[in-house]
Amino acid sequence: MHILTQESLNATITQDSLGFDSTAEIIATQLSHHSDAHAWVAQSEAKKAALFGLNIQQRGFNVLVLGAHGSGRTSLMQSAMQEVAKQSAKTQPLQDLVALYDFNQFTQPTLMKLPVGQGVKLRAEMDGFARALMTEFTNLVNIDSQSKMLEHMKDWLKQTIQQLQQAFLEVYPALTSYLECISPEVLAYLQAWQPPPPNESESPLDGLINEAFFARFRINVLVDNRSAQTAGLHQALIYDNDPSLSSLFGAIESITDAAVMPDFLRLRAGNLHKSDGGMLLIHLRDLLNDEQNGQQMLEKLHRFLRNGTLQIEDVTSSAQSSAVLASDTLLPVQVKLVMIATREDFYDCLDEQPDFFDYFPIKVEFAERILANKDNYAAIAGYIAQKCQFHQCAHFSSQAVATLIIALQRIEEDQTRISTNFAYLEQLMLESVAFAGSATLVTEVHVNAALQAKAQRNQYFESQIRDSIIDNELLIQVHGEVIGQVNGLTHIELGDASFGSPIRITARCYPGKTGLINIDREVNMSGPNHDKGIFILQNWLSASFWQLAPLSLNASLVFEQEYNGVEGDSASCAELFALLSALAGLPIKQGIAVTGALNQFGEVMPIGGVNEKIEGYFRVCQALGLDGQQGVIIPRRNQRHLLLDQEVIAAVQAKQFHIIVIDHVLEGIEYLTGLQAGIQNHLGAYPENTVLGYAQQALANYRKTLESNQAKSHQLPLID
Repeated sequence: MHILTQESLNATITQDSLGFDSTAEIIATQLSHHSDAHAWVAQSEAKKAALFGLNIQQRGFNVLVLGAHGSGRTSLMQSAMQEVAKQSAKTQPLQDLVALYDFNQFTQPTLMKLPVGQGVKLRAEMDGFARALMTEFTNLVNIDSQSKMLEHMKDWLKQTIQQLQQAFLEVYPALTSYLECISPEVLAYLQAWQPPPPNESESPLDGLINEAFFARFRINVLVDNRSAQTAGLHQALIYDNDPSLSSLFGAIESITDAAVMPDFLRLRAGNLHKSDGGMLLIHLRDLLNDEQNGQQMLEKLHRFLRNGTLQIEDVTSSAQSSAVLASDTLLPVQVKLVMIATREDFYDCLDEQPDFFDYFPIKVEFAERILANKDNYAAIAGYIAQKCQFHQCAHFSSQAVATLIIALQRIEEDQTRISTNFAYLEQLMLESVAFAGSATLVTEVHVNAALQAKAQRNQYFESQIRDSIIDNELLIQVHGEVIGQVNGLTHIELGDASFGSPIRITARCYPGKTGLINIDREVNMSGPNHDKGIFILQNWLSASFWQLAPLSLNASLVFEQEYNGVEGDSASCAELFALLSALAGLPIKQGIAVTGALNQFGEVMPIGGVNEKIEGYFRVCQALGLDGQQGVIIPRRNQRHLLLDQEVIAAVQAKQFHIIVIDHVLEGIEYLTGLQAGIQNHLGAYPENTVLGYAQQALANYRKTLESNQAKSHQLPLID
């Protein structure tokens, strides 16, 4: 048992361990201007795995990224993908994808890959050709015979197509068959056209200028990679932050008048087409949360990863024309899929579709916590400096940075580790800047103000419970001593609000054979982890008094005024203390609240939410009146998890509030009662005037009482 001093209640980061006065100094001296350089320092193993997977160009080496929200997994992976896309020496250059009219099979399109920029160029040239052809058609009215008209058009087409061929010398082999089909198509159309009789039409061009016919010469540019080329990328790079069937796999646009628009112009590429030869980033959660099409998207992705081919389908219609159109859009596509997921989503999906993740041999694990050392302090400080520059806001002092880092440690509940929740860090930074106002430097005062304001915004439910305690509606006693009663500590999470609150635990004991009854369990208001703790407590009690086994004991435990159920084993120490107090008839201090789990040997196990529990109980004691006798008993194994606010630390320093750490349950009962716990001798007996000695004597008396009552109940009735 040890009473902690204020030095043990929070992490300490000195200015020497940071090495600067202001984050502005970091900007002035840093070598890298990449905004993610410092964030990657905290994820060095993840970066190594990411770059390894992204640099493998062969098909099938897709990347699975696992990490918690806010760890920087998306932004850092995008940065790594851009780095690889800029540096990689691709044997296959960037390409555009176009859909052309198939003059031989008019119901089916022709999909063609062209060097980057050539798709848009072809579209512009063919639009110009269509306009010139329309102009040339209007001149045909001055030609009096069809043979002369055809001869004229042959000469014009020959000259025009030669110009097109010259314009596309670089890709002429791919366009040869397409360009060679244009002239026969136009001439066949003219041969089929019959001028209307002069008295039946106002214009002699009726029927010749047909919009659907000229649309055959248009080009549908499905993929245009000019922007990637301009950005200096050697690979396509796509991030689909709202995936759907059409956004991933493409779609066939529905139209009201199919006679005007040829089918090939209705095709729309998906992001898998757009990232051909490159990388596509998606989130698994976006697929799983799509209740309507999520499973279908996963199945289609599975087929794509297996086959390496992609087909544009109309997902909104089952019309026969769409099926025919889709049948000739099958295209070989090579994409490195980068899928981001939480560990929970990944393992849930792995149970349902284990073979899907066989296509993700490269796993990138983003750490949720890092060690609290100088290197990581410097990395986080550099990240803060970069964000100050990015947001064009005031820089942070060294103590402000230290306060921000401690806030990250508070998330992790560990003085030796730091959370990598950079999203929370950036949010807290901006809130601190808002409190700094027009100040040229953000100090720890501004950061603490932001933290306090955040806590105030989330304290509504805690204040309601505390008011109920103050008004004596919720019975909590923090002064004096009582037998069989102790204050336990609960940890309550409501969305983004997390706080601790005391709860009264009481015990009653009397002679019997039933043993220990957990009233909450009897009425189905306790969870399995709490029930497990009760069974451990019961067996520790029986083993401690083996001399009297089986125990002649009826005992009951209950969480008073708890109507929402009990879960977790963190109250098992408090329950044991209440039980020993009731059994031994010894009062325990009501100002000391207890949290901690125990094992079968009486060792005290660490629990979660220790900071919220201590601070919540402190605020209750503060409201009811601190008298120097209040405090909490916690497991010693939780000592490094303490990151308490300054108000609690100040009260501990003033000896108005105490934090006691214990390794064994007997240390706790000694502190609560002021008596020695007692050590069992070889006969199983405990010394007199000890806690366990009193408890053993009570159990012996219970046995005598029970045996006496049983004997009386078996006596024959007297006959007059």
